[in-house]
Amino acid sequence: MGTIEVPVLIVGGGGCGLSASAFLSDHGVEHLLVERHADTSNLPKAHYLNQRTMEIFRQHGLDGAVVEQGASPDEFGTVRWQTTLVGEEMLDAKVIHEMDAFGGGALRERYTAAGPSLPIKLPQVRLEPLLRHQAEERNPGRILFGHELTSISDEGDRVVAQIRDVESGETTTVHAKYVVAADGGRTVGPALGVQMQGLPALFDATTVYFSADLSAYWTGGSIITWFLNPYRPDLSSALIEMGPTWGKNSEQWGLHVRLGDIDQSDEQAVTARIREVLGLPELELTLHEVTNWTVEAVLAEHYRYGRVLLAGDAAHRQPPAVGLGLNTGVQDAHNLAWKLAAVLADRAPAGLLDTYEAERKPVGQFNIGWAMSAASNHQVVIDAAVGLGQHVPPERRTLMFAGYFAPAPTGAAQRARAAEIFATHRGECQALDVEIGFAYEVGAVAGDGTPPPPRAPLGDVYEPTTRPGHRLPHTWLERDGVRLSTHDLTGTATGFVLITGPEGTAWCEAAERVAEKFSVPIVTARVGDGAEYADVDGGWAAVRQVTGAGAVLVRPDNHVAWRSTGGDDNPVDALGNAVSRVLDHHAS
Repeated sequence: MGTIEVPVLIVGGGGCGLSASAFLSDHGVEHLLVERHADTSNLPKAHYLNQRTMEIFRQHGLDGAVVEQGASPDEFGTVRWQTTLVGEEMLDAKVIHEMDAFGGGALRERYTAAGPSLPIKLPQVRLEPLLRHQAEERNPGRILFGHELTSISDEGDRVVAQIRDVESGETTTVHAKYVVAADGGRTVGPALGVQMQGLPALFDATTVYFSADLSAYWTGGSIITWFLNPYRPDLSSALIEMGPTWGKNSEQWGLHVRLGDIDQSDEQAVTARIREVLGLPELELTLHEVTNWTVEAVLAEHYRYGRVLLAGDAAHRQPPAVGLGLNTGVQDAHNLAWKLAAVLADRAPAGLLDTYEAERKPVGQFNIGWAMSAASNHQVVIDAAVGLGQHVPPERRTLMFAGYFAPAPTGAAQRARAAEIFATHRGECQALDVEIGFAYEVGAVAGDGTPPPPRAPLGDVYEPTTRPGHRLPHTWLERDGVRLSTHDLTGTATGFVLITGPEGTAWCEAAERVAEKFSVPIVTARVGDGAEYADVDGGWAAVRQVTGAGAVLVRPDNHVAWRSTGGDDNPVDALGNAVSRVLDHHAS
């Protein structure tokens, strides 16, 4: 039995853990990742990477392969409700409603203006191998699949973990200064007695994954199509493209389906149900997997337990509505990576890690509530829009659908009313502000006492702001003929960035002195007329909310740490106090 000493141990090699590994490598943090499975996920699972996640991947050079393999909003940017996939009856294959979603269609301009990256659709079965490749390339020999955690103990000055090679049975002792638990809550949480608060069992769901050629029947373009069967409610389902070809030629599919009394281990019976749901009794298909899963809405009581920090599903689990699960986990890892790097390099006290929970737990709690609300509203939308519900007996179901599609004025009126009701679904599929508008009210920020901008009730309107705690607004800049985003000014190589205007020379000089004092990298970027960075189309001036003599301090994760609306009589003290407050939240 050997012993390994490492600054950080990551437990879990899913999307969150592998992202954390890549981020830590970029920050120069030595670490070891262990994953009990022999390989990455063999199931598509989560398939939507929102705009904030893609910005983070872009910052760390992970976006290229994701964009290459994934679908763009042009290829998935709608949601659709339809009666059936095929059929010759009057009510078959009719579109009930369709709306733009996740940056597609008319939303494209809004999403393009909001960030340097657009959302991408790529199932975990193809995302995780890409992340694993990048993690192994950046941290060779330290990404160990087929290795499980068997015990963990926080000794105060370190964490001692036992890791077992699943194939050989050999056990290794790992001494780590910190542990990132990204294992979905399967091992570390129970070992530490982590309490998950909320609703642990909302309902059970079944998803079947299969391959089939549906090109003759499928129009493509939707991230999810809900089939509301007008004859039998038990055949209602949801169909999701899983690629790897996108559009009507997609080869793989996910189908949320009701199996009823069908034994999921009976492949022939499950296959027959898929054919029945799709209305294709002769369809040739290959069944890959049937998964039963429990929809939860739970949040860890704490995100930090001594030297152990929970991330991803180990810290929060929510309904799949809005697609917040995996995205929130990747964003957890992004928030945590730069803080671990700062603490391990002695640029900040260990208390900086307390800000991880202070910042990310409220986001996790909000996202759980938003997903719950969106999921509940979706069912209400269906019942109210089509005229279904518990008050409608089964024998009247077909009549209700016939009335909906009737060419008479009453049918037109019902469809018009339905369109108004379906529009409330934008809180799920057009929730740009939920994806990128969240802010850290307390934590590693030096607030300026200003109130946050009002948020749209349905989360569909994002207001850029440089208020401390918020994500830095994206605008395009230009330097020496090269176009770049404000998000490109900071990152793992540059640390913090201080953005000033043409009159911000005093701030730039102060940044040099403060960086030396705190041993923290701070680069400066003067933006505007006569400065080194040109403000393309005046985008930065429109959102900066400070004068040309003001300054905005941005953290490595592109959240605003502090700002000064104008100049200062003593910029060194002002900036130094801000950096001190950010790195040591106990400082006054």
